[in-house]
Amino acid sequence: MKLLLSVFLVLTLSARAQLPDVPAHIDHAPFDALLRRYVDEQGRVDYKRWKATPEDVESLKTYLAAFAPVPETAAEGDDLTASLINAYNAFTIELILDNYPVQSIRLLDNPFDGKRHTVGGQTISVDDIEHRMLRPLIGWKVHAVVVCAARSCPPLLNRAYTADTWEQHMEERYRAWLAREDLNQFQPARGRNGTVEISRIFRWYSGDYIDDHSVENILARFAPAAYRDWLAEGRFRIRYQAYDWGLNDPGDTGDKYRHNPLRGLF
Repeated sequence: MKLLLSVFLVLTLSARAQLPDVPAHIDHAPFDALLRRYVDEQGRVDYKRWKATPEDVESLKTYLAAFAPVPETAAEGDDLTASLINAYNAFTIELILDNYPVQSIRLLDNPFDGKRHTVGGQTISVDDIEHRMLRPLIGWKVHAVVVCAARSCPPLLNRAYTADTWEQHMEERYRAWLAREDLNQFQPARGRNGTVEISRIFRWYSGDYIDDHSVENILARFAPAAYRDWLAEGRFRIRYQAYDWGLNDPGDTGDKYRHNPLRGLF
């Protein structure tokens, strides 16, 4: 037993050692300006207009270059969390812009586990950022703030996250996400339990939604106010909606995408 525990600790420490440090105090203002310019209140990204503005494509790449060096001082705490959220979202947008027009991020090669992004002197994937770096830091909170360029994703915030605002914005993102009637349905019923239809994200990452932060508690906390008392009673069935991987574009790009299980999708 002691040998197994020792091996587990060695592997855990080794995995942590392979993660890059993120430079401290990255200036997120350039990304903030781009998001304000190209992301609407519904969280949709005007990739077409962004792509047609070369100086703003370059501005995004310049911003992302700030993540690349091995830092003299590594980000910690809220500074690290905000930077990782922004990195995930910015790298994802960059990938779409580099390949636009595309009907879905799922049509690109290894969009999530492809190691193509430089952070702290290492080449990593957005999966590394989400699953190896952010989820261990903030758990269930991550699922409302990282956006994978799909229509069924939580709506992208049209601001950059910062160390002093990321948690407030995270709560706002849960409320905005659950308030979207195209992404969620709340159906109380007299004399019956009623039903909620919510994102498959809650199913895929059910291990993150436990104890005080169970799916039921998250719904009761962040769903539209008209449903919170009913949800707090906990007498409802949960169903999970099909996931629309069409591009989160305000135009019709993404309309023609059809889920193909042979591509190894969920």
